[in-house]
Amino acid sequence: MNIPDKVVNRLTLYHFILDDLREDELYISSSRIAKFLDIDNSQVRKDLKYLDNPGKCRVGYNAKELKKAIEVKLGFKKTRDVFIVGAGNLGSALAKYDSFKDYGMNILAMFDNDERKIGTTINGKEVFNIQKVGNLAQRLNVDIAILTVPKEYAKAVANYLAGSGIKYIWNFTPCILDVPDNIKVWNENLVGSFLQFTNRDEVEDNNNDN
Repeated sequence: MNIPDKVVNRLTLYHFILDDLREDELYISSSRIAKFLDIDNSQVRKDLKYLDNPGKCRVGYNAKELKKAIEVKLGFKKTRDVFIVGAGNLGSALAKYDSFKDYGMNILAMFDNDERKIGTTINGKEVFNIQKVGNLAQRLNVDIAILTVPKEYAKAVANYLAGSGIKYIWNFTPCILDVPDNIKVWNENLVGSFLQFTNRDEVEDNNNDN
């Protein structure tokens, strides 16, 4: 069963909640999960149906079983090797986020065209010349790249990656990429996310004033 992207995102958030539960908290209700995320209880129940892991009436979901079901369904235990292209502030921050490993993402290396960065290491990840992407992608069987280059270089670099054997691009740049149809792109809209929650606060404030 294919899971919609929005459901995948929410299931990941549910996993965060389950991961933070105390050892003695054996069960969790859909209403409690909903309250954490400020969403409707029915949405949580609908999402959890993708897991074939029914809860118990008036008891809730077995926390450990539910956590494991999410991991299996989303493939947390299937490790995928990844490159970060762009060793600036954002790329460096992502390279330092060790928790990616808990969700099956193994960052192997970084790439940049800045001679001052090439040859350095960031959290144990060496920064290579971007011209080596294709060679290393083929040798190490890597087809996923996280793109964190400046906006003005994003389209050119994305097409270079597409021609270098990269099939999936996680795009953190504020730019809509124009790549071949066989390349899958996920746009991480940081600005849009910021505006969504700030505008939401303004709407709530206006409603309260009324």
